Amino acid sequence: MLKSLYRREPIIAFAVTIGAVDALLGGVSQQVSLLWFGLGLAGVAIALRWWQTQRFAAKQPPVDSNRPDEALYLLPPANTHRHLPLLTVPKKKPPER
Repeated sequence: MLKSLYRREPIIAFAVTIGAVDALLGGVSQQVSLLWFGLGLAGVAIALRWWQTQRFAAKQPPVDSNRPDEALYLLPPANTHRHLPLLTVPKKKPPER
């Protein structure tokens, strides 16, 4: 789970990791400011990720199940393919000695 999180969201996962380590170090060493900073950093990173998922989910249009065939075609049909002209590379004469 942790590996897939780092692959999908490396910045968010890094911020959560740093926040958790800061909170752990602050709790163990009795430094309340470091504890609160770590908890705050991890909380802000998690909240930012949640906000991104909510915003992304709101933008996606609902899927119409009545027309599943249209969703399958991601590329245009083959007959719309235009052939590109072939490029030729001019041959250079070898340098004379």
